Amino acid sequence: MLIRHATMADLAAVAEVERRCFPLQEAATEEELRARLESYADCFWLLFEEGRLVSFIDGMATDEPDLRDEMYADASLHRPDGCWQMVFGLNTLPEYRRRGYAAMLVRTLVQASRERGKKGVVLTCKERLIPYYASFGFVDEGLSSSTHGDVAWHQMRLSFPS
Repeated sequence: MLIRHATMADLAAVAEVERRCFPLQEAATEEELRARLESYADCFWLLFEEGRLVSFIDGMATDEPDLRDEMYADASLHRPDGCWQMVFGLNTLPEYRRRGYAAMLVRTLVQASRERGKKGVVLTCKERLIPYYASFGFVDEGLSSSTHGDVAWHQMRLSFPS
């Protein structure tokens, strides 16, 4: 198993995993993923098993405290020195789930965000996933203003001590 940052060479594999993990209305398009990789490939962590991409987590950094729908589609909103690390997606191919890969990626992103001096990490999730993210210390802040993909999302935040 290998965890590393993404490169543009990973675009096709990342797009395929995204397509397999999210419903069409929620999944990032290949064009959106290309723009993200061009702007913040260092905010993508990819997990490979036997050379195959099986899971990844991605997002952008910003000074804005809340995740907004515009962030998903507009990679120019990324601020490398932003104080909050946003998470747009945590994807694991169905046949590789329940092996702890997603948890490894969450811990990797959280640790990297601490090391980069962020205030914390913000994500949105469906209600059924609140306990999963709470197990990492994320706190549910209630329904998000985000309606990405016409879904009700809960915003969760993990704040780091100053």
